[in-house]
Amino acid sequence: MLLYKRGNPDDSLSADDLKQGLYEALDKLGSRKKVLAIPPDITRFYSRAGELTEMAWRYYGDKMTDILPALGTHFPMKPNEIDKMYGQTPKQLFRDHNWRSDLVTLGQVPAEFVNKVSGGCVNFSWPAQVNKLLTEGELDLILSIGQVVPHEVVGMANYNKNIFVGTGGSEGINKSHFLGAAFGMERIMGRADTPVRQVLNYASDNFAKHLPIIYVQTVIGSDDDGRLVTRGLFISDNIECFNLASELSLKVNFKMLDNPLKKVVVYLDPSEYKSTWLGNKSIYRTRMVLADGGELIVLAPGLSEFGEDPQIDALIRKYGYVGTKKVLELTEANEDLKENLSAAAHLIHGSSEDRFSVTYCPGKLSKDEIESVNFKYADLNEMMKLYNPKQLKDGFNSLANGEEIYYISNPGLGLWSWKKRFK
Repeated sequence: MLLYKRGNPDDSLSADDLKQGLYEALDKLGSRKKVLAIPPDITRFYSRAGELTEMAWRYYGDKMTDILPALGTHFPMKPNEIDKMYGQTPKQLFRDHNWRSDLVTLGQVPAEFVNKVSGGCVNFSWPAQVNKLLTEGELDLILSIGQVVPHEVVGMANYNKNIFVGTGGSEGINKSHFLGAAFGMERIMGRADTPVRQVLNYASDNFAKHLPIIYVQTVIGSDDDGRLVTRGLFISDNIECFNLASELSLKVNFKMLDNPLKKVVVYLDPSEYKSTWLGNKSIYRTRMVLADGGELIVLAPGLSEFGEDPQIDALIRKYGYVGTKKVLELTEANEDLKENLSAAAHLIHGSSEDRFSVTYCPGKLSKDEIESVNFKYADLNEMMKLYNPKQLKDGFNSLANGEEIYYISNPGLGLWSWKKRFK
């Protein structure tokens, strides 16, 4: 049932617009006794999901008993991050998701189905796991709140990914990431219907219909001056809101250029990007537009680690971003990668396959650390002087020294390609 829809590429939704749309949808649901909200964490700060979560809390008051940020494998949120993202929402409502222990398995997607939708790329079953909060107690509403945007693992982010990955377990997260990587990131990004999404949909249709989930989906773009603008809000209890948001996101977030780019400079906001696990969005989202032999420069003042999880961080440091063929060989030969397929998938995603170069300019990692995982290194201060984010505009820039670059201020908000590559 579609409860609310508003959005087009020229729309600009204010906080009042979001509140009106959300409350209109919640009014249609009638009264509720026990509500769980599942928004994203601080790594999706610009989704406006934090504001929507606070609005939902104000609507339901003490009927909202729990808020479970969809951490996936990310670190639990700090109190200051909760304040920044969720405003006045009471901290005592927030729960930390432990992706290794706080779980219940709703069912298994058969290996035959996974093999079929992947075109034979993988042959394993997939566990539909969620945080036990979703099934314990007597919840009569689960609000899954988030942003639809092109995504490297599933094609388009959010909808039931927020449930089965955001509150899922290590096996499900690992296998979904590996499925996407094995099928091919560039065959997935920007597409709503992908093998990973088909697996998630199978889980929703067969194992989760008893869960009272309502999906609240935003679409965020930017105006001509690079300011963030909310282009859409869609709310429903099924895939309809996701499909509508995906259609709008492709118009808003997908930049299709006439020719490949020789040099791209990406800035990573230090409050959002502290690891290459997240910061490699700079690679994922630009790889289809980078020319063979091109250069990607990543300005990363907040970069202090590789993985959001200590175990994954150790695996990235051990093996590095060495390309699909090598990572698949390493995964076959090493139990630690076999047991953590999301790390193996991430190593594939973060590799340029030696087609273009990646130069990281980190705030808190050393030259030796960066080069040990197969990236190039450059000094952040020197590169920030040469490519000053305060002076650059999103898109093409001509520098004083005559250099031509393409600048991206937030890779998480888009996907870039050129016309002959994306088919």
